[in-house]
Amino acid sequence: MGAARGIAGSYGPEQKGCFLAAGEWERDWFVRMNNTGGAVDVWEVHGIDDGDLVESPEGYYFFPGVIAAAELRLVQRDLPPAQNH
Repeated sequence: MGAARGIAGSYGPEQKGCFLAAGEWERDWFVRMNNTGGAVDVWEVHGIDDGDLVESPEGYYFFPGVIAAAELRLVQRDLPPAQNH
């Protein structure tokens, strides 16, 4: 990602780690949150135990570390931003 802004449009991380969705509803919520105007990808993560996750003050879980590329699988590519009607 380099200098790309975060999914919520921020320039800095909300937490020191990677937020992970617990299921389809939460995944869709994170995708809809995208307000950067660009498309997003959805990745599936393997090899992370629930006990390794930390709950943020907002109630979402994140992994406080680096997730190895071997633990990722691209499941949806270039989802367009949600249209606000």
